[in-house]
Amino acid sequence: MTVEVERAFVAQHPPDPSSLGVGRRMRQGYVAREDEVEVRLRITDADARLAVKAGRGMVRTEVELPLEPEQAEALWEHTAGRRLAKTRYRIPAGAHTAEVDLYEGDLAGLCRIEVEFPSAAAAAAFQPPSWFGVEVTDDGRWTNASLARHGRPVTP
Repeated sequence: MTVEVERAFVAQHPPDPSSLGVGRRMRQGYVAREDEVEVRLRITDADARLAVKAGRGMVRTEVELPLEPEQAEALWEHTAGRRLAKTRYRIPAGAHTAEVDLYEGDLAGLCRIEVEFPSAAAAAAFQPPSWFGVEVTDDGRWTNASLARHGRPVTP
């Protein structure tokens, strides 16, 4: 079993993309979601992956599987109405790496930041920089799955 320990934030003022280095554009869609289980499809220029995530909040189960491009495209058609596009930047955040997502389309202007940790204790000890903005780890409205289905909530 693979466990993901992650905190999420929404920046009120997104950084200039030129200050973030090289990003990776991705399409993300949700094949299925029921209760606390979601099946996510992510496609980039370099690869495609199917992930199953279970649970909510800071600690969840996550299993990812690689897909061939034709498999990913066959599943993509089944994500209609549950999609988003973003560019992900990876930057240092103390001893950790922050994944800074700048969204496109209906979510343009949104900046969501995720930081993964080796343990819940490490996550609790992390002091985010002020520009990370509001923490949304336990706010289900700000998960990628919710953003893909319902769009941006009014406030974090």
